[in-house]
Amino acid sequence: MGRATGRTRTRRISRAVLALLAVAGAALPGTAARADVTKRADVTRRADDGDKPLFRIRDERVGESSGLAVSPTHKGIVYTHNDSGNGPQIYAIGPDGRTRATFTIGNAEARDWEAIAASTDRTTGRGVLWIADIGDNLDTWPDVSVYKVAEPRTMADATLRATRYRFRYADGPRNAEGLMVNPRTGRLYVVSKEISGGVYAAPAKLRTDTVNVLRRVGPAPIMATDAAYAPDGSSFVIRTYFSASVYRSPGKLLAHVTMPPLDQAESIAYTRDGRALLAGSEGSNSPVYRVPLPAAALPSPSPRPSARSSARPRAVAAPSEAAAADDLLGVPMRVLWVAVALGAIGIIAFIAYRTGR
Repeated sequence: MGRATGRTRTRRISRAVLALLAVAGAALPGTAARADVTKRADVTRRADDGDKPLFRIRDERVGESSGLAVSPTHKGIVYTHNDSGNGPQIYAIGPDGRTRATFTIGNAEARDWEAIAASTDRTTGRGVLWIADIGDNLDTWPDVSVYKVAEPRTMADATLRATRYRFRYADGPRNAEGLMVNPRTGRLYVVSKEISGGVYAAPAKLRTDTVNVLRRVGPAPIMATDAAYAPDGSSFVIRTYFSASVYRSPGKLLAHVTMPPLDQAESIAYTRDGRALLAGSEGSNSPVYRVPLPAAALPSPSPRPSARSSARPRAVAAPSEAAAADDLLGVPMRVLWVAVALGAIGIIAFIAYRTGR
């Protein structure tokens, strides 16, 4: 065959563009076939009030808010802390975004604090705060730490003492930014921040005289930045820079939740009633949004099982291929296909422009 001219190449590229547009259109969800959206795992909700923040963290000392935890005993209080390079302080933030109290953890090291979680002591009813020094960007630390602190009874600046638990991963060091505590069992889980991330369970009984072993019990979305358990323990959420995913148990996806636009989406927590999420970001005067949960992810009406029956992670049935892809990527797979198709269209259009000149 003869050598193709620039115009011929452009016509061929145009046909390729049309083909890719058809692929993109096929990847978009249909309407009639997907009318019952409440039964699908990719049901989404957006932030309240047209993406208007619930409040902004006004404290100038909080420039890298890297975690959120709703107080189980002080109404309207949310705890946060800074990322690496800052001191061992946690900040109690009121509903107007102003700091009500600053607590210094006197015996703790703040190497790379990445998450905070809250629970309730089932014996005393007192709140408990868990602070995760689990950041490891180079995957080199032989062990990481989680600090357990009794929640202060009053909102006044104070220095607190913590119990330190050391952890290592059964499958080797890794970076992590998510910590959550199952309120039904008191068990800790760490969520790694990786391309092939995972949910890691701590031992049912933690020890201070040895390094506790974290074992993988399920997958996590790509580059997870935080995680939290629902107040009733019926589900948990893992967020990434782009979206959040709610799970019934490790590997069993309930719903995807669309997150509001944030400069660096780092934190997630449930509201006290479990019907919405609080989503935060790093940065000065950083916003915190309230994001309603879709119906599929609302608190379960089923009775709570005993601590003994649910102390160990439950094995779950393998999800379908499509659901597994959605699960790992944190966004519906068809959306990613559209993004890939549109990116390819842009590249082909550029080539068409260059060859047609």
